[in-house]
Parts: sequence; C-alpha cells; structure tokens
Amino acid sequence: MATHKSAEKRATQNEKRSARNASLRSSIKTSMKAVVASVATKNKEEATKSLQSAIPAIARAAARGAFHKKTASRRIARLTKKVNALQ
Repeated sequence: MATHKSAEKRATQNEKRSARNASLRSSIKTSMKAVVASVATKNKEEATKSLQSAIPAIARAAARGAFHKKTASRRIARLTKKVNALQ
C-alpha cells in the first residue's frame, strides 16, 4: 500500500495506464482475429481490407506504449504473410 503522496499518485497513474493499455491490446486482438477469420474463409478482398485497418491500429498501439515496437512489427509481418498466401 502506498504511504507517500507521490507513491499514491504513481499508483493511480499506473492503474489508468494499465486500463488504457489493456483496452488497446484487446482492440488489437479483435482486429487481428478479423484478419485471421477472413483468411480462413479465403476471402482475399475482405482479408486485405481488414489488414489495412489492422496495421495502423497495431502501429498506433505500439507508439503509445501498449507493447514493444518489435512485437508490433512481428504481428504485422505475420498477418501480412497470411494474407499474401491467399494469392
């Protein structure tokens, strides 16, 4: 339990950031699942469309610190690879 005023402030800031990051990560997972689902149905147009909306969202979340930049890069690469395999 925080006993100093600065420690109490830090604890509340951490709670806010944790909630924001969890929300961002959840929305990223949803957009990634949309890409994977459209790949599973072998719908190239839908997969490309959902990939184009997922890539900036993943990059934005990484820029805001929800996860590491290389994690974002890896996820984008894997999704792109799956969509390109549909050709």
